[in-house]
Amino acid sequence: MDKRMTWEEIKATYPDKWVGLSKVEWKNSANVRSAVVEYVGDCGGDALRRQIAGEDMYTTYTTPDNLCPLGILVGGR
Repeated sequence: MDKRMTWEEIKATYPDKWVGLSKVEWKNSANVRSAVVEYVGDCGGDALRRQIAGEDMYTTYTTPDNLCPLGILVGGR
């Protein structure tokens, strides 16, 4: 997973997944242009734990923009 991908490629490759991104290039202050995917999973808690432990990555969900994922709230261990 060392390849830089656009946000559209990330969403198409990992639909409805939590992703941890590094080397993020931003379109603006809130939108990813491209990044390297470091983590993919069903639970955002795992990615957030890695972030808290010191990994330099941005955690987000690849769901459509009009939906709110609940996995981080109810799917954590």
